[in-house]
Amino acid sequence: MLSKRRFPHVRLPTDRMTDRPDLLPLTTTLQRDGFAFVGGRIMRDMLEAQALADWPAFAASWSDLPPDAYLAARGRQRRRRHAVFGAEAGGEVHRAPDQPHFQSLQYNPLQGGIQRRFSPIEPAVADGASLRRILEFCRGLFDALAPGTRRWHVEVHQFRIEAHAGEPGEPTPEGVHRDGVDYVLVLLVARENIESGTTTIHADDGRLLGNFTLTQPLDAALVDDARVSHGVTPVTPLDPDKPAYRDVLVVTFKAALPGS
Repeated sequence: MLSKRRFPHVRLPTDRMTDRPDLLPLTTTLQRDGFAFVGGRIMRDMLEAQALADWPAFAASWSDLPPDAYLAARGRQRRRRHAVFGAEAGGEVHRAPDQPHFQSLQYNPLQGGIQRRFSPIEPAVADGASLRRILEFCRGLFDALAPGTRRWHVEVHQFRIEAHAGEPGEPTPEGVHRDGVDYVLVLLVARENIESGTTTIHADDGRLLGNFTLTQPLDAALVDDARVSHGVTPVTPLDPDKPAYRDVLVVTFKAALPGS
């Protein structure tokens, strides 16, 4: 495993088993620690590899991301697309009309406080097998963690962080932060000619709780955003004469307000 904190194998009593017993070790880890790292092989099994039928086209779509026009003085090496979805607890995830992404300055002191409109995720990607399976997986997992939630507001971000000679790429230019949601999935799609990019997890007092580096496709970090903060160290090119980038999918789930 790539993490200092290994993914545990937890056995629970039969009367607590669900229709997805393979998720029980993950829910247990998240409930206990507030975060979890899942290696790509395990994540592929939980997503059910055959459900990712369009993965090559899904991954290739990261090469068509426009620049993030809202970046402040730091972290300009970022490309991005965005989409909003909704989900009823136990129901299907459906795409919602495009809308701006908003974070308060409390959660994003660098780029918060404004309505940011990003280029939308292409329909072929949003409706494709891979993204739909990932969203279904998240909905099932987060339903289990928050059984009182009736509806979810879901946001999906495609990120490419580029690194150049003398210009590190900053996956989180705002630093260690919370997203202002309930749960976060960060899923590695590709990693080309870079070093570092280590995810760090922190307690309220800043203590480091864990760290791991996503290096293989489908390596994943899951975060209970209300309990811990997270950040990612800058990435630098291994060979400054070749393209260098980190492609990730970020999915956030937040309990929807009544009437929203």
